[in-house]
Amino acid sequence: MIEAARIDQIVERHGCKKEHLIAMLQDCQDEFYYLPREVVEGVARRVEVPAAKVLGIATFFRAFSLKPVGRHPISLCMGTACHVQGAPRLLEGLERELGVKVGDTTDDMLFTLKTVNCLGCCGLAPVMTVGKNVHGKLKQSGLSRILKKYSEEKE
Repeated sequence: MIEAARIDQIVERHGCKKEHLIAMLQDCQDEFYYLPREVVEGVARRVEVPAAKVLGIATFFRAFSLKPVGRHPISLCMGTACHVQGAPRLLEGLERELGVKVGDTTDDMLFTLKTVNCLGCCGLAPVMTVGKNVHGKLKQSGLSRILKKYSEEKE
């Protein structure tokens, strides 16, 4: 259940100004891990803009998700350096370990797997992020250890 008071706090922190909609949505996504309908409508109501405008921003930027995502979003780089260093095999390994395909979230809501074109860490290829943490020079044999670390993390 999304708390309207929490949405209000986030919007107020940005002065209820429509020019800060992107920042508000970023903070809401950080708080709720995605932008459910209640968030889109709550932000629109508080900022006094049509919900369609907020939804337009949320769908335009790939950083936003309208469907639930895991607590630990995984972004695997598929850029040239990472691709050459084995990212496609790592992707297969992640899909196998997590039991999901790219774009999906695990049933326990811990992980969402996605690919990105470049993380800008070519010297660490192949590389992935888990949340805001960067894991580079990845090897297939290390994936289980990395995933286990996040699975065991306390909320």
